[in-house]
Amino acid sequence: MAKFVLAQAGSEATRPTFWKIGHIGEAIFYYLAAVAIAIFAVGVYQRFSTYAQGTESWFDRLDDLSGRIASATKIVFSNQKQFDRDLYAGLMHAFVFWGFLTLLIGTTILAIDMDIWTKALGQPSFFEGAFYLSYSLVMDAMGLLFVVGVGMAIYRRYWVAEGRLWGKHTSTEDDLFVWSLFLLGVGGYVTEGVRILGTSATRNVSFETVSFVGWFVYDVLAVAGVTPEMATAAYPVVWWSHALLALAFVAAVPYAKPFHMISSFANVVTRDEKAGKRLPGVPDDASPEEIGHGSIEDFSWKELLDHDACTKCGRCSSVCPAKAADRPLDPRDVILDLKQYREDLEAGRTEEKPIVADGGASVINSETMESCMSCMACMDACPVEIEHVEQFTQMNRRLTESGQMDANVQDTMMNVFQNGNTFGEPQRKRPDWADELDFEIPDAREQSVEYLWYVGDYPSFDERNRKVARSLATILEESGVEYGILYDDEQADGNDVRRVGEEGLYEMLVEDNAEAIRSCDYDKIVCTDPHSYNTFKNEYPEFEVCEWTEDDVFHYTQVVEDLFRELGLSGSELDYTVTYHDPCHLGRYNDEYEAPREIVKATGCELDEMPRNREDSFCCGGGGGGLWMDFDEDPKPSEERLREALNDTDSGSRVEKFVVACPMCMTMYEDGRKTGGYEDDIEIVDVSELLVEAIGRKEQVEVAAD
Repeated sequence: MAKFVLAQAGSEATRPTFWKIGHIGEAIFYYLAAVAIAIFAVGVYQRFSTYAQGTESWFDRLDDLSGRIASATKIVFSNQKQFDRDLYAGLMHAFVFWGFLTLLIGTTILAIDMDIWTKALGQPSFFEGAFYLSYSLVMDAMGLLFVVGVGMAIYRRYWVAEGRLWGKHTSTEDDLFVWSLFLLGVGGYVTEGVRILGTSATRNVSFETVSFVGWFVYDVLAVAGVTPEMATAAYPVVWWSHALLALAFVAAVPYAKPFHMISSFANVVTRDEKAGKRLPGVPDDASPEEIGHGSIEDFSWKELLDHDACTKCGRCSSVCPAKAADRPLDPRDVILDLKQYREDLEAGRTEEKPIVADGGASVINSETMESCMSCMACMDACPVEIEHVEQFTQMNRRLTESGQMDANVQDTMMNVFQNGNTFGEPQRKRPDWADELDFEIPDAREQSVEYLWYVGDYPSFDERNRKVARSLATILEESGVEYGILYDDEQADGNDVRRVGEEGLYEMLVEDNAEAIRSCDYDKIVCTDPHSYNTFKNEYPEFEVCEWTEDDVFHYTQVVEDLFRELGLSGSELDYTVTYHDPCHLGRYNDEYEAPREIVKATGCELDEMPRNREDSFCCGGGGGGLWMDFDEDPKPSEERLREALNDTDSGSRVEKFVVACPMCMTMYEDGRKTGGYEDDIEIVDVSELLVEAIGRKEQVEVAAD
């Protein structure tokens, strides 16, 4: 058979175009194609003209455009984001994407041959012989992949009824999209099979076996009793059905869900590599009513593009800890609520109303925004790089400026404003945690140091976290490195102050902390808290008052790992079975996963990983101001995480210690241990506390704590 097919690789190995359609039908097709393309072009223009009405983005989104396009192409063509957390969905999307792209390229090649190469240029068709055989094989193979992928989508959506695919914004549009794709794929093969059967009456079609799916359809039709004459009579109906559906799909792309094929790529191209890690500022001349997003006109063009790029896949919803805890937040719904409101407003279907407010007379309710933990799980899971946290923060700013901030958060902000810390304690008490140590903490304001240690609010004022501060101080002292702290010149870092919407207060903290640090002679800044680490590393350097760069800032685990290795700190090995929780601001925000693990392993502990670890880690519930609010949650994120440690790890109930590297996580999990009834089952410890015990200094730290 192979020899025969190769022998047919001459002028006979081709297929008739517009077979049985006729010249009038051909003219009608070209007319309809022109109309479809015109509708498509107008729709795309209208979409992008809408983005042009948005405000300027705070960050440059179009710098190094060629590099951005290359990077986006790699992300999109590899389908790497689709494979994250969901192999089935990754394979499904890859099949659909590559199959659809191949069919689109194949159709374009056919159009070039028919309309440009032969008709316009008068050249003999290249759509024959070996080229045609290769073309047919590739198109059938990739088209089959496309149909399989769409079939997988239909199976998961309707048979399995995957929960995350359904929500308040699920509509007929979604059904039409997936079924149109399926009918386009299957219809192409039916058209091919009918054509092969119909033309078999007048020519040898054995070379068409390379079109193995079309040949299969041909065989099925023949077995079913369909004659070549019947196929010939049916072909125009089959062809027109397929052609009209294809043209209608093209025309509908800018007006419905298929537009994500364009908007998603544009969204990936214009993404901010530090999205969420850093937030947009506020113009110096902005009046209070101009701060935050109060109307649709306040959204930037990139944020409007975010809305259109959403595919309703629900990945963000499925990983959101606020939604899992039954808080009133679904990140997908927020994005789609904003999109629907904009479209309804443009169409005159609704009246203008506030974007966010306390009560039901707004697009988004204030409790929804207050529920966000700023953990960035939604952004990490989003395959099209939607930047949820930036928009959520802008809405929180509007709540703040309009006096609708949560009462507990408002009290905390007042503490920060009046005392420079979230606890409302006098600043003179900030270094009291070190009073009982058997050595004196150097003052970085008075001597040169290698490590300027920013201790942070919770290690300074929270009794449980003071033990963490003493442990880290002991490690630094034992290592012999030159380090020091700012004593009472240290202010709250402001990371979460900014994320609850208090931009003015945040900028004041930046100025105060930067001024204190600028007066010191140091090489590196080391932070106890990942929240401090994030804002010092990614946000402070954007202010002119700061003289350091992101390369000068470290989390303590990064420093201690190096000290442990270089200075050979060692002692008795520990034999605990432990699990480690990745803090959002250390892991997902800043990609540091290994330093804490290396320290834990070096102490001799058996480390059993949580099922959700590294970038897939589950938030403790304290971020985004959550530590300062009271929510009606079931279950609390901290309780769910401890349950996971004891029930879902390989070691299960043998896990003795739940290891953290964040003071806020320590606070949340100590609370979850009590409220969840886990006090007798597991102990919460910081990485530094494990290491202090390993080097034989635990007793001294505990004596100082007492």
